[in-house]
Amino acid sequence: PADCSQIFGQELDGGLMEELMVHFATALVDVGTAVDADHGGTFSGLVTSAGGSASRLVATLDRIGYFHDVASYRGFEVPIYKRAQIAAHDLAGAFVGEGLGRFDDLDRLTMFADNLVPHVLRVDGVLAFSPDLLARIEAVEDITSGSEPEVEIRACGLHAVELLLAELRARGHDLTAGRLDAILWTRGGRPGYKAVPRHRTRCVYY
Repeated sequence: PADCSQIFGQELDGGLMEELMVHFATALVDVGTAVDADHGGTFSGLVTSAGGSASRLVATLDRIGYFHDVASYRGFEVPIYKRAQIAAHDLAGAFVGEGLGRFDDLDRLTMFADNLVPHVLRVDGVLAFSPDLLARIEAVEDITSGSEPEVEIRACGLHAVELLLAELRARGHDLTAGRLDAILWTRGGRPGYKAVPRHRTRCVYY
């Protein structure tokens, strides 16, 4: 945590920022340990082990602590994998689809469900939240990670993006869920969306 605080210019304040630096340190150590143990000590080895498959990269990352973004919902496992999927998507973008950024199945990725894209979909009338949940969000009450409403927000947002994507493709638009996510995420930066509270959840998955 002390190293992370120095690297990222954050003060260890004994409160939330220190808690965040502990999570940063844990995440970095977990990834480094996996890279050393399973991928010859190189991050590129981790990526190339996926053999050009984004879904295999997600499966590999899923074995590393904070990437295991799977919720339990009424007896069902709900895999969302925001950070693992966005890692593949961002590598593809950074390397322009070549070398370490070549993945032949980016279309298999879903959107990267956190709290912003579902918020955009709610403000735009695509998703409807219950009055009780809206009241909690507007009061900036913590929506506990893994709780039913939190899982529903993310999973319904993901499903809505899949429906939008199918409609856009039917109209001749060649998009992936990752690209549509980026469009909606950017939309969420506009003043009208920022003026409306979105759900707050303290977790390591967003």
